Amino acid sequence: MPRRLDALSDGQLLELRLRDLGVSWQRSWIAGVVRQVRRELAARELRLEPHVWVSDEWFSPDGVPGVAIPFYLLHPRLVRLERKQVLQVEGGTRESALRILRHEAGHAMQHAFGLHRLKRWRELFGSATQAYPDFYQPNPASRRYVIHLPYWYAQAHPAEDFAETFAVWLAPGQRWRKRYAGWQALAKLEYVDELMRELAGARPPVRSIAKIDPIERNEQTLGAYYEEKRGKFRVASTEIYDEDLLKVFSEPERRPRGESAATFLGRHKTRLRRMVARHTGKHELALDVVLGDMIARARELGLRTHGSPRALLVELAILLAARSVEYVYRAREWHAL
Repeated sequence: MPRRLDALSDGQLLELRLRDLGVSWQRSWIAGVVRQVRRELAARELRLEPHVWVSDEWFSPDGVPGVAIPFYLLHPRLVRLERKQVLQVEGGTRESALRILRHEAGHAMQHAFGLHRLKRWRELFGSATQAYPDFYQPNPASRRYVIHLPYWYAQAHPAEDFAETFAVWLAPGQRWRKRYAGWQALAKLEYVDELMRELAGARPPVRSIAKIDPIERNEQTLGAYYEEKRGKFRVASTEIYDEDLLKVFSEPERRPRGESAATFLGRHKTRLRRMVARHTGKHELALDVVLGDMIARARELGLRTHGSPRALLVELAILLAARSVEYVYRAREWHAL
C-alpha cells in the first residue's frame, strides 16, 4: 500500500481511511530518529527503550512509557499532503523530529518511573495532575523555563515543563549549564541531571507496551481528519498579514515571474530574525513565530517579489518588528495546546 500512495490524487487520498494507509515507522526515516534517541538514553545508562507505534499525532499517554508517531511522517506523499492541508509538518525534518522525540522520551521517563509523585519534582515543576488548559499565554522573557520546542512549550503545563527540561538535558553536546547560567531553569536542569544519575541502571517499574489510539484501528478518513485538525488547531497565518504583505510584495497576476515571496522570506528568515532581535531586543523565538505566520500567508496568497532585495529586507524588518510587538502582548496570541 505505501508504494501506491504516490499514484493517488489529493482527492483520492482524502477518501482513504487512516487504517488503510499501510504505513510503518520501521520502514521510514523515522526509524533512524528512534534509534538515535534510544542510543542517547542508553549512553546515560537509562534502561528505558520507549516502545513506538503509529497514531494520528505525537504523544506519550499517561501510564505508558512509549511514544506515538504521527502517520503523516511515514511517507513522502503524506508529508506533502500534511503541508498542503495545514501549511506545516510537525517533526517533518530530522532535527525537529529529534527535538520532539527527546521531549516525548521525557514523558516516557516520567510515566515509567512515576517521577511526578516525587516531592522535589512537584516543588520544581508543579502538579502533573493539574488540568491541561485549552490555551496558554507564554512569557517569552521568562527565565524560569528552558527553551526547546517552539511557542515556549515548557510554560504550558508542569508535565511539559519536565519533558522540555529533560529534552535539553538529554541532547548530546548541550552546554546547558553555560546556556542557562543565571536562569531559574538551571535548578530544574540540575535536578534532572541528579535524578537521572540516580536512575541509571534501574529497571523501570512501569513497562506497559499498550498502544493507545493506534492507526490500524482508526476508521476516520483523511478528509475528516484534516477537517477536524484545521478546526482544532487553526493555522495562525490569517488575513491579519494581508495588508502589510501586499505593501511589500506583488500579487501573482501583476508579477507572474517574480520570485515566490514565501521562498524569499524562507531564505532570509534567519537574517531577518537576528537583525530585528539585535535592534529591538525582541526574543528571537517570538520573531520566528511571526515569520512563520508571514511565510504561510505569503504562500497562501501566491505573492511575488519585486524591486531590490536589500530594500525588501529593510521593509520586512520594519514589518516584523511591528508585528512581533503585537504577537507578544495581544491576547489573541494565546497558543492552542
